[in-house]
Amino acid sequence: MSRRLRAAAFFALALLAAGVAALLANGYGARVTAEYGPLRPAVVVARGLPPDRPLGPREAVAALELRRVPARFVPPGALSSPVDAVGLAPVAPLTAGSYLLASQLRPPRGRAPAVRRLGDRRHPVEISVSGAGALLTGGPVPRKATVDVVVTTEPTGGGPGRTYVAAAAVPLLALAPGAEEPGPGAVAAATLGLTRSQALRLIAAESFARKLTLLPAG
Repeated sequence: MSRRLRAAAFFALALLAAGVAALLANGYGARVTAEYGPLRPAVVVARGLPPDRPLGPREAVAALELRRVPARFVPPGALSSPVDAVGLAPVAPLTAGSYLLASQLRPPRGRAPAVRRLGDRRHPVEISVSGAGALLTGGPVPRKATVDVVVTTEPTGGGPGRTYVAAAAVPLLALAPGAEEPGPGAVAAATLGLTRSQALRLIAAESFARKLTLLPAG
């Protein structure tokens, strides 16, 4: 037999072997499906992973495998794609060979924003204020910022309205622009740390006063 004929025979045998292998695989898959139910994808940990280390795309590809498993054997919460784990960190060490569950992952730990503590029985209360343009353009509210809330009432009779400080040196927790166009008289939403009496007084002033204005305390 010539070399060319031997190569052709070898190629034909290789194709035959590949076909048989495919038939066996299909037959095995069909038997598994018939016996255990339909298959579904499930992510399995291929190598151990430490806790608190976010998974990048390369690490997810190297450390995680996608397998097709009978649905009856897949635990609740198992991930169906390694992509779902990218950017998340294990809450505890993950051992090789185990299913990867959503409950085993969490967003990376970041530095939690500082929360300003309010004493003296104060609570956060949002009110609408005018003339806060200068405060809004100053950037984020400083951590220990305090303001005076000035109330200007509507004129009564023939006299002018009254202007007075309704709450002095109260903590300014947040300040956001209102829905109106920015300008000298634009309304902003201010979150203040108020006592109950201050909150009631300012909420009432919102309904009868011409405007409430914030002034930096000092």
